[in-house]
Amino acid sequence: MKRRDFVRKASLSSFATLIGAEIVFASKMVDGYIPLALQDPDPFKLFNKNKGMVVLNDKPWNIEAQAHLLDDPITPNAKMFIRNNGLVPQKINAETWTLTVDGESVINKKTYSLAELKSKFEQYTYQLTLECGGNGRSEFDPPAKGNQWTVGAVHCATWTGVRLRDILNDAGIKDNAIYIGYHAVDQHLSLDPTKEPISRGCPISKAIQDETILAFKMNGEDIPIAHGYPLRLVAGGWPASVSGKWINRISIRNKVHDGTKMMGTAYRVPCESVAPGSKVKDEDMCIIESMPVKSLITFPKSGAVIKKGESLKISGHAWAGELEVSKMEYSIDFGSTWNNCIVANPPNRLAWQRFTASIDFPKKGYYEVWARATDTNGTAQPMLLPGWNPKGYLNNACHRIAVKVK
Repeated sequence: MKRRDFVRKASLSSFATLIGAEIVFASKMVDGYIPLALQDPDPFKLFNKNKGMVVLNDKPWNIEAQAHLLDDPITPNAKMFIRNNGLVPQKINAETWTLTVDGESVINKKTYSLAELKSKFEQYTYQLTLECGGNGRSEFDPPAKGNQWTVGAVHCATWTGVRLRDILNDAGIKDNAIYIGYHAVDQHLSLDPTKEPISRGCPISKAIQDETILAFKMNGEDIPIAHGYPLRLVAGGWPASVSGKWINRISIRNKVHDGTKMMGTAYRVPCESVAPGSKVKDEDMCIIESMPVKSLITFPKSGAVIKKGESLKISGHAWAGELEVSKMEYSIDFGSTWNNCIVANPPNRLAWQRFTASIDFPKKGYYEVWARATDTNGTAQPMLLPGWNPKGYLNNACHRIAVKVK
């Protein structure tokens, strides 16, 4: 985002360098004018993203991966989805950044600098699965409002930081504490400083898990600005909206956090099944917590063509919220029969699990390879779209790819 500040201050020669060509009539430009070629930033350059990523929205930025881009065991920044509710902060000074712990149920309100967080508390590194609650929304019928994510709003990077539990304990937690809420510095789209784009949280039981951390590194480097630099809450296995970015305050609450996008239908599903298209009262909606079991074929890309007699090697990832995946299967006959895949153990709790298989096809023709994961409670992915809900959350239907055998 520093690029925007640079553009405002740039000289004519700098403009030409950014554009990659001489500005022929530069002398005719009105003072302060920014060339059109620089007014709409290229998100792939701006956020260092793979050109195969799909931009769903630019106000705010929402960008998803395609399934075949997510084959890396540890997701690199270039292939990580971006989900924003407000404007990405443009001016951040990590040296003056602070985190305040407050709320009705804190014993001693405290403020920490980043340097204090790094030096006072032990640091931990975990690989953690973060998936947007609306991943797969595009399949719901009738359509649900919101970004029409397909399958690429998930990633599993490594995060380094300090345990939230250690910080909360340092400030002190009253016996009546039941929830935490986060607050951040991103701006509301309206630019109204009194409004927060998003302020969510989780129960104390989730906040004090070993793997719930305040992170300052991603994949061994400073967190990219689009993913929460300089400090991000990371709570793997739950909707990624719980993992707030650009965090500068954590509130210990004596009630369920009531911040922006905690109420109404936001990140909630009907407490009981409803017919598609039904209107559901707010009081009949339940907050999403652990994400459901799910899997994704990341190799090969859908549309693969192989020769008759060749085996097709597939790979992908499976995850199950707070649980692990106990079984992984594939089908080539539209779910009539299933065959086992090899599925690896997770590198740590709340990380996705790698699966592989080698598939033989009986004859020439068109096939679909379906993937199905089962969690340690014995719950398997549904073959088709699960129960409808007003906001199109928690679609964990089997992923499938098309294959042609010639």
